[in-house]
Amino acid sequence: MGENPQHVLQVLGSSSGGVARHVAQISAALAAEPPDGPGAVVKVAGPAALEGQIAPADSRVTYRAIPLGPRPGPRDVEVTRRLRALAAGADVVHAHGLRAGAAAVLAVAGLRTEDRPWVVVTLHNRPVGGRGVRTVATALEHLVNRRADVVLGVSADLVEGARERGARRTERALVPAPARPPVGRTASQVRADLGLEPDAALLVTVARLAPQKGIDMLCDTAGLLKDRVAAGDLPELSRLVWVVAGDGPLREHLAARVAAEDLPVVVLGRRDDVPDLLAAADLVVSTAVWEGQPLWLQEALALGAAVVATDVGGDERSHR
Repeated sequence: MGENPQHVLQVLGSSSGGVARHVAQISAALAAEPPDGPGAVVKVAGPAALEGQIAPADSRVTYRAIPLGPRPGPRDVEVTRRLRALAAGADVVHAHGLRAGAAAVLAVAGLRTEDRPWVVVTLHNRPVGGRGVRTVATALEHLVNRRADVVLGVSADLVEGARERGARRTERALVPAPARPPVGRTASQVRADLGLEPDAALLVTVARLAPQKGIDMLCDTAGLLKDRVAAGDLPELSRLVWVVAGDGPLREHLAARVAAEDLPVVVLGRRDDVPDLLAAADLVVSTAVWEGQPLWLQEALALGAAVVATDVGGDERSHR
């Protein structure tokens, strides 16, 4: 980069999953000082709750809190104003997700032409939900695809969709799982901490509890497995426990179904020991109805776990 390091502004909205980890990973990589010159000057704008994860105290990354929530609202005017001030000194603005991408392109549009940075938007998810969600998503997609300089997608269907909706330039984004701390406990210790009997089969799912993660399919499958174990159709199993690590808008729905149907599912909530859980699992399961590049499944494979996953997302078939 020579003597004039690039200034990069990363933008993200609410995230309890892999997006925040990805932003932390690439921000740290950009800001790292290479042997032949200074690293990039990296600022990240996002919700205050993510600062510790993305820009810890010893980081070279600067964090600026903005109230960018999951849905458009009255505070978006303030968000646009703050982002415009941050973007004015940037060479590149890289936004993650439709909400952040729309906020970024609106902020940059208010700058003088000579001060406008390049705007890159990475699409990490496909919107899943009712008519209201789809209507808002369509409007945001139109805005992002028409105004961003580059639109990246973590899967082929997202890239093709952006191209069909008028994006100037589209490319596939590679989102590798960042390194996690090594496994800290043995499988026996994990099982004991979870209160499992020695002969219980342990199934593990890690997910943000949102519509695209197939929560009802998970419950349906757990019910079928419970009935088959009770009927003796699976003689190698005397008991199974399916633990779900993660949080999100469908947590109460999941907990309600588990209680009402007496399912062999334990809702753990957000966890910091995911590698331990994955390494201890007899089977890692994804019931998602759409996926791009799920980081937790990459981690499970790296740990040598057995994985069963729905054949969805990541290709041209998933949006037809």
